[in-house]
Amino acid sequence: MNPAEFNHLAAAEQDMWWFRGMRRILDELLDPLARDRSFTRVLEAGCGTGANARHLAARHHWPLTALDLAPEGLAHARALGLPRLLQADITALPFPNRAFDLLLSLDVLPHFAPGREARPLAEFARVLEPGGWLVLRAAALCILSSRHSQFVHERQRFTRPGLCRAVEAAGFRIHRATYANSLLLPVALAKFRLWEPLTRARPSSGVVLPAPWLNRALELPLRAEAALIRRGLNFPLGQSVVILAQRR
Repeated sequence: MNPAEFNHLAAAEQDMWWFRGMRRILDELLDPLARDRSFTRVLEAGCGTGANARHLAARHHWPLTALDLAPEGLAHARALGLPRLLQADITALPFPNRAFDLLLSLDVLPHFAPGREARPLAEFARVLEPGGWLVLRAAALCILSSRHSQFVHERQRFTRPGLCRAVEAAGFRIHRATYANSLLLPVALAKFRLWEPLTRARPSSGVVLPAPWLNRALELPLRAEAALIRRGLNFPLGQSVVILAQRR
C-alpha cells in the first residue's frame, strides 16, 4: 500500500459514496451472521485507518482486534480510539492457532503478487477455530485496473471463481460469494479503459470526495445493491468480490 494513500482515506472514507455504499453492503452480509452467532474473538487483518474496525465494533459490540503493517494507517486508527491495535504482517500473524472465531480482511489481498495470496489465506485459516468465519473483500477484474490501482500499488485483481478456489484451497467452505459495486461497472470501464488512456492520466489517488450532489447520486446504486444482496442476489460481475466462508 502506498503510504500516501492513508491520509486520503482518513479524509474521505467517512462520507465518500464508495465507502458508505460498501459499508452498507458489508452490513447486509454480516448482520444475519451476527444475529445468529455471538462472536467474542474478532480480528480485522489489514485494518488501514481503522474506520471499518470502528464501524463494525460499534454496530455489533464486538471485542475487535485490528492490525496493519503500515504505521501510517495505525496512526489514524489510534486517533479513532481503537483499543486493540497492533502492527503485524498478515503473512505471519502473531497469534496462536484457533485464536479467533471471526476474521475480516477487506481489500488487502490485491496488494500481494499473483499466487502470493495463498500465504495470508493459510494464516487466516490457522488462527480461526474450526467453524470460524472469514469475511473477505478484494478488488475484481483485471480489466478494471486503473491509475488509482497503480497509485496504491495494487498487484492483482481477482475473479469470483479464482478467489473462491484460493479460499477453498486454504481450508474454507464458501457460504456466499458475490461481486459488488456492479451497477456502476459500465461507468468504471469507460473511465479506466477510455478516459484515462485518452487523457494520459498519471497514477493518482481516486479517493476524493466529490460534490455533494454527485456523492449522493453515486451512492444510490450501491444502496440498491445492498438491498438486493440482502434478498439473496449474487451479482455475476462487479468491481469487488465479497466472500463469506467458514473454516473446515
